[in-house]
Amino acid sequence: MKIAIIGSRGYPIVYSGYETFVRELGERLVRSGIGVTVYCHRNLFRKRPRELNGIRLVYVPTIEKKILSQFVHSLQSMLHACFGGFDVILVVNSANGPFGLLARIFRRSTVINVDGLEWLRPKWRGLGARYFHWASRMAVRLYDRVITDSSEMQKIYRQEFNAESTMIAYGANIPPPADPGLLGKWGLQPRGYYLVVGRLVPDNNADLIAREFAASASQRKLVIVGDVPYRDCFAENLQGSSDPRLVFTGYVNDPDELEALLQHCHAYFHGHEFGGTNPVLLQALANGCAVCALDTVFNREMMLAGEYGLYFAKKTGDLAARIGEMEGDEALLNGLRRKAPQRIRDVYSWESITAQYRRLFAEIADGKNAEPQP
Repeated sequence: MKIAIIGSRGYPIVYSGYETFVRELGERLVRSGIGVTVYCHRNLFRKRPRELNGIRLVYVPTIEKKILSQFVHSLQSMLHACFGGFDVILVVNSANGPFGLLARIFRRSTVINVDGLEWLRPKWRGLGARYFHWASRMAVRLYDRVITDSSEMQKIYRQEFNAESTMIAYGANIPPPADPGLLGKWGLQPRGYYLVVGRLVPDNNADLIAREFAASASQRKLVIVGDVPYRDCFAENLQGSSDPRLVFTGYVNDPDELEALLQHCHAYFHGHEFGGTNPVLLQALANGCAVCALDTVFNREMMLAGEYGLYFAKKTGDLAARIGEMEGDEALLNGLRRKAPQRIRDVYSWESITAQYRRLFAEIADGKNAEPQP
């Protein structure tokens, strides 16, 4: 079987959840005997091997503009893949919904992973939000299969677009114990800080978390990992806080350092508001964090309605009260830390996720090759 993957920046780079998904899934598919081709942004690669770790790589040029880059790249990649003899073309990102029309014209079997509710994110106000909503509607009409990464997202696509989808979650790996000595880079001590990880954008609610922490009586620090790759008033206002307990690390690209920050925090705050199965929350659970997450249907699904973490509401005083509770209940946090990795083993391991994709691809390929019934 031969699979093409379109819509990420490429392989083996890792910028976001899409690239991690391509790496984790692609390498495992190759080890199981499936041929995998990944379409890459040519301008992001100085070295361009034709194959790496068994994955075939195709480098496609694009217009190097933020708004047009992925759109133009996906359009050209889909057109190329339609003539590549693939059994299934896997596309990531609902923004690529309209390109399913090309595959329909050339009678290619397709799957699209639509990810989250992009049209609700504040950064896509106006025309951007309308495009994402329209593109998602096109995705459910033009692709053979739509993948949603949580049961709650599956419900939303059913209600919003009257469309059924296949639910396959995102995955995570459970890492080995991390060196607490790596915390010295930021002057931190194990269990001496709370942690937030994510892009500094409004829908991740780092500003809410920082305000609630500032209102608490905690003597610990709040470490905020992340940034945005452009000048932004929201991020600059947040980083300009005068509270000496706040520590801004910027991006942490070393996986060992990030795992050390996760494994040795007192608790991890997760404020992501939109999307299905969130990669950062999975990473926190995999690293044995005591998690306190914004109360959304997605976070409740991931933490099994409170079995694997705590929740806070998006209202003044709620998280500050939670912080007060966590300051005085070490037994509660230790229990959550011990249990957290089991959630990954039970539901979100990459081995399990890959097996579900393999079954889906085989089902599609078998259906395509089946003899028509009289």
